[in-house]
Amino acid sequence: MRKPRIRTPRRQKAPRYTHLSARITEEDGGFTLHVRLYDEAQPAMAAWGEEIADSIETVSGLLDALAQEHSIPQERIRIRMQMDNAREGTLH
Repeated sequence: MRKPRIRTPRRQKAPRYTHLSARITEEDGGFTLHVRLYDEAQPAMAAWGEEIADSIETVSGLLDALAQEHSIPQERIRIRMQMDNAREGTLH
């Protein structure tokens, strides 16, 4: 699995992130992941990125990799999902 591309501020050499916020959007049979990493003490020093994936499993793997890489615990991860058609039996 590839590592997600995340933009970090140039002046910050060793980023420290305590929170992960993600939005998953289903579009035309694929998924777009918008992610933001930030430190609660310095929210302006955030990193963000966007990835396109073919499955929700791939998106889940990308989020897991980011959380593990930055040692972000589950209670500090917020995920929002936006599906194409909520009436097709998908609960969110």
